[in-house]
Amino acid sequence: MAPVRLCSVTKKFAENTVLREIDLEVADREFLVLVGPSGCGKSTLLRLIAGLEEVTDGSIYLGDRQINHLPPKVRDIAMVFQSYALYPHMTVYNNIAFGLRRQRSRNLSPLAWLSPTSKKQKSEIDQRVQQVAESLQISHLLSRKPKELSGGQKQRVALGRAIARNPQVFLMDEPLSNLDAQLRSDTRSQIVQLQKQLQVTTIYVTHDQVEAMTMGDRIVVLNKGDIQQVDTPLNIYRKPANVFVAGFMGSPPMNFLSVQVDSNGNLHGESLHQPISINELSINQIGRDRAFTLGFRPEDLQPTDAENAHLEGSVELVEALGSETIVLLKLANSEIRARVSADISLEYHWQIGDRSFWRFELNKLYAFDADSGVTLHHPYQKF
Repeated sequence: MAPVRLCSVTKKFAENTVLREIDLEVADREFLVLVGPSGCGKSTLLRLIAGLEEVTDGSIYLGDRQINHLPPKVRDIAMVFQSYALYPHMTVYNNIAFGLRRQRSRNLSPLAWLSPTSKKQKSEIDQRVQQVAESLQISHLLSRKPKELSGGQKQRVALGRAIARNPQVFLMDEPLSNLDAQLRSDTRSQIVQLQKQLQVTTIYVTHDQVEAMTMGDRIVVLNKGDIQQVDTPLNIYRKPANVFVAGFMGSPPMNFLSVQVDSNGNLHGESLHQPISINELSINQIGRDRAFTLGFRPEDLQPTDAENAHLEGSVELVEALGSETIVLLKLANSEIRARVSADISLEYHWQIGDRSFWRFELNKLYAFDADSGVTLHHPYQKF
């Protein structure tokens, strides 16, 4: 196993810069998740590490070895694709064994497979395939072909093919995107358990925030070819570096309002129900006579009466999710979402078009620079 290091990696397609001077270190045996919207460059970054695309500028290291000039077959990296990429004419057994046979036969003569050594190798390959199939619970599928498998079974075969090679690094490019919700959840847990068991450095690409938060030791948030933040899932959620990270990580995402503080220390905004004394709020240290973006999570909003409300809005949508309810509210110049318990939802019984009043938790507010979007304050800040 080995760490992966990217040094000022840039990738261009013609005049289009897809990745811009990426510096990133992936620790040995770490599970790192790359997350971001479509087109942010996360899959391209994975393909550069695998050798499926050429680096325009910069270097990629596997351990102490520079690999960006090496062909994919000698990088000792296994990749699991979104589309599974199984050989349709081969059985599950042969799909898993294919990479092992290529590894063992690379330096052998055409007649070497007739030798006693090759028989030993065949036995070792068979043992490895059986071992991997058992760990993935697909031993009963080894004689089937891909067309006879479900989506989840195909995904496990693709994982098995990568695991069997015992590579130094696993690369996974949105491997669960073709599965239904329940199967995604089950397979997600299985991948994490396997990675901990195998102790292989893993880089995983997804656009799903839930996958990123639940799977990664660390998360890399990408946008438009740039790294926005690298941190643990909890810190990414609690201490976002900027407006983009705060708005992307979380389901529903963080709410934002444009506000300003006057010289008297009162907070104003078109969407606020009434001016608020900034001394009441956790963001009181950011200064006066300035504009900024106020942020707050949907779960930090609670319904209240008009007298105590910070916000007044019209109910646009109510999504009952069983244990909780998501309420979409239309304010004066924006839309926000609130997440409340099912009991609160039953108490208020909101209907579309209802006027409702809301109060945010005063110690759970975020502040972002109005121009750069950089975080000025988060609730977990120490002063």
